[in-house]
Amino acid sequence: MARKNAFYAQSGGVTAVINASACGVIEIARAHKDQIGKVYAGRNGIIGALTEDLIDTSKESSAAIALLRSTPAGAFGSCRFKLKSLEANKREYERLIAVFKAHNIGYFFYNGGGDSADTCYKVSQLSQSMGYPLQAIHIPKTVDNDLPITDCCPGFGSVAKYVAVSTLEASFDVRSMAKTSTKVFVLEVMGRHAGWIAAAGGLVEDHGIPVVVLFPEIVFDEKKFLARVETLVKSHGYCTVVVSEGCHYADGSFLAEQGTRDAFGHAQLGGAAPVIANLVKQALGYKFHWAVADYLQRSARHIASKTDVKQAYDLGKKAVLLALQGHNAVMPTIDRVSDAPYKYKIGMAPLSKVANVEKFMPRNFITEDGFGITAPCKRYLLPLIQGEDYPKYKDGLPVYATLKNLPVAKKLPPFELQ
Repeated sequence: MARKNAFYAQSGGVTAVINASACGVIEIARAHKDQIGKVYAGRNGIIGALTEDLIDTSKESSAAIALLRSTPAGAFGSCRFKLKSLEANKREYERLIAVFKAHNIGYFFYNGGGDSADTCYKVSQLSQSMGYPLQAIHIPKTVDNDLPITDCCPGFGSVAKYVAVSTLEASFDVRSMAKTSTKVFVLEVMGRHAGWIAAAGGLVEDHGIPVVVLFPEIVFDEKKFLARVETLVKSHGYCTVVVSEGCHYADGSFLAEQGTRDAFGHAQLGGAAPVIANLVKQALGYKFHWAVADYLQRSARHIASKTDVKQAYDLGKKAVLLALQGHNAVMPTIDRVSDAPYKYKIGMAPLSKVANVEKFMPRNFITEDGFGITAPCKRYLLPLIQGEDYPKYKDGLPVYATLKNLPVAKKLPPFELQ
């Protein structure tokens, strides 16, 4: 059987370990040269496929590809671009097929979150409806940890580790200054609808830190929140607040809503921390400091979870193996076997059950008062932040990969995105 080439692309917000998945895909594809030709990467995600802007990863050395495993962000560029339905924009789908045909692409690996799973599923349906054989495999990635079926999502464990460590260290700082200065520190973390990242901040409670966690799953009650902060400051002298960007009022409006929307149509968030900090100042008079973790939390490869790195790499490898086994429209998953010792196996889920489905924090993971995490939540989180996988350092800085990203010669007329 003639070898087909593979297309790999990264989508949505990048993570500290998405390149580890890319490394897994490319390395295992190279190990199966008898079945897979070249791996072409889309420059800036699915946009690279639409505009025929492909990167020839075969031009990269084995050492450069191996270094991706310890390099943060997206080595090939990512995008926030959601394909419409086939009925709404047949033009884009026909263009994808034309590009895949022109470059003999038979494998489609899309590395991303919920919207990316939807795109991957649509592409799999497209190949069938248009009579072009293509195996579409989604590789999970999202710091929000909100994909269904899989126990966790690559990218989350490292963000959780960063947030837990940062919350602990900043809390030590506040504790040192609380007598005559700052009494409340507020850290804003990512999480539009699901509070998994914010929950990681709650792990510091077992280290003696008075912490209040604000989840998107719990409607924000200003009166109860201020009472909780006042109680902790009176008993400990200080407290730390970890607030999810998706924290919202009873009417559904976000504390952090800016009135703008991103390319996926989601409300553009950012600013919950100053809102919370000012509430504390106005109502209780406490001096405060606040910070927004923003890109820092998802790019911190220097403190990535070893568990997370391994899972990201393993799922990249598994995606290729699933394709070689003939699977289509599926996603490799992490299936937890046990908490202690932590054991998991890699399973598989149909994209029809993954696309456009969000996984929220179970109510039994959040304390009854809505401001902390429970023992079951800690049992879930702790294995995911275990282990260190430090990158190599040179002159005091991490050594990260910057690929050549050489383009593949174009064969088709230009295509304008709409």
